[in-house]
Amino acid sequence: MDLIIRAPRMVTPDGERSGAVGIRDGVIADVADELDGPVFIDLADDEVLLPGLVDTHVHVNDPGRAEWEGFATATRAAAAGGVTTIVDMPLNSVPPTVDVPALDIKRATAFGNTYVDVGFWGGAVPGNLPELRPLHTAGVFGFKCFLLHSGVEEFGHLSTGELAAALATLRDLDALMIVHAEDPTLIDHAPAPHGRAYADFLASRPPDAEHRAIATVIDLARRHHARVHILHLSSAGALPMIAAARRDGVAVTVETCPHYLTLTAEEVPDGATQFKCCPPIRGAANQDLLWQGLADGVIDCVVSDHSPCTPDLKRLETGDFGQAWGGIAGLQLGLPAVWTAARKRGVPLTEVVRWMSTAPAALVGLTGKGAIEVGRDADLCVLAPAAELTVDAAKLFHRNAVSAYHGRTLTGVVRRTWLRGREVTGEVPHGKLLER
Repeated sequence: MDLIIRAPRMVTPDGERSGAVGIRDGVIADVADELDGPVFIDLADDEVLLPGLVDTHVHVNDPGRAEWEGFATATRAAAAGGVTTIVDMPLNSVPPTVDVPALDIKRATAFGNTYVDVGFWGGAVPGNLPELRPLHTAGVFGFKCFLLHSGVEEFGHLSTGELAAALATLRDLDALMIVHAEDPTLIDHAPAPHGRAYADFLASRPPDAEHRAIATVIDLARRHHARVHILHLSSAGALPMIAAARRDGVAVTVETCPHYLTLTAEEVPDGATQFKCCPPIRGAANQDLLWQGLADGVIDCVVSDHSPCTPDLKRLETGDFGQAWGGIAGLQLGLPAVWTAARKRGVPLTEVVRWMSTAPAALVGLTGKGAIEVGRDADLCVLAPAAELTVDAAKLFHRNAVSAYHGRTLTGVVRRTWLRGREVTGEVPHGKLLER
């Protein structure tokens, strides 16, 4: 063995246990009660060994908007949060990843600058239907589309007819379509976001906009026998229709995000635009139902939707929710945020690992990730589940010091991270670029 890690507690596919993990050539070679070798690490009694998290919803924004975030800063933040694999969204980079030349530019930008492994989503936008098959062949993990304005001009949104045509193409490729599902008509008829009152912003993104859009996606997936995934579910009111669609055999999966599970509309101060995201953070009663959706298995996974920007775009000086960029920067804090809330609700760490590592890896077909199991990559992290940290945005590895978690005390500290058996120290990036 190149390295043996001995742990009083570790989370495996069979549950929590004590034992040792033997690593050879970057792969888990053995998991046993005891292992001995010349190079070993003994974890402390207050530490738990977890598989590295897999975050399939990250906006790195590089190239083109690297001042918002970049591969070096995003992946260093990921590693500090126990995340060992990310899949990068096709926007808000310039160019967006909507054809193979743009994917080549994205990969060239990331090459040699990643502290964790990185894969890429392709984009489905008006006019690029002929590009979907070449992007699929080039190794993207699936395709993202919007059903309403994406927030950036260079990444257009699909009409219902365009989504239907894209799903027909992706069905033949057995490729996954991931969807930002909010209905544009309902959003257009809602009150326009304006001013400092969070309640006014919340009214501008009504739950019914999510429900109607998700119903459309499910209907098209049913008709075209396509695989679809609902991104960043905010409204728990959509859960019954998703569960019913699955019972009917529709291939639909769904994710939610740490901020929807840990933050509530009731606690967002007026003018606090660092909390703005779309769809929005909703009320505490809705949050309880999202947790129930996870417990029931209707929600498959929890991923960050890390969507950072420069501080000026958050309009922090005015606190105007109508003008501020919508997005939560939470890549480094997802595990402690979710664990803090899960612990209070009596949810075991094994479930958090399933939602944040095993299920996202399975979603995108990364069979070598997501579990402490022989034959998988030795992507591991050490969590001290009872230790506390008070978030200081300026000390995070994200490029910009803007965080909805600033000042909050979270339970669960990530102390070490290994990528394929090599510890991530922040000195030398050794992440790989992944293909489907």
